[in-house]
Amino acid sequence: MNEAGFQRLVEAAFAELPAEFREACHDVAIRVEPLPDAEVLAALEMHDGYELLGLYHGINLAQKSVFDVSVQPDMVFLYRLPIIAYAKATHRPLAVVVRHVLTHELGHHFGFSDADMDAIEAADD
Repeated sequence: MNEAGFQRLVEAAFAELPAEFREACHDVAIRVEPLPDAEVLAALEMHDGYELLGLYHGINLAQKSVFDVSVQPDMVFLYRLPIIAYAKATHRPLAVVVRHVLTHELGHHFGFSDADMDAIEAADD
């Protein structure tokens, strides 16, 4: 899938989120990158860029103060090539994987840990 088609999937996944959730993310920049860069991989002590599907970078809402001065916006990175590879490997529809990764990374914006989100997903199954 090309970049434009993938971007449309991301936009559609965001549009499907409840309005309250989208509104609370108004200050979060969502970026699509082909792969994580070397600096991100080094910071996470990872060697294979295909192991990382997405990343939240910022201060979550549970820790933010109105007195915080932010130099950069909170950001969600979605890594296109690893997401596509994961969807193929798991035989899951790409749109479903995109929605899952986007929701997961935005969950970090709300202060949820990976364990919190795993528990929520397990309760939904």
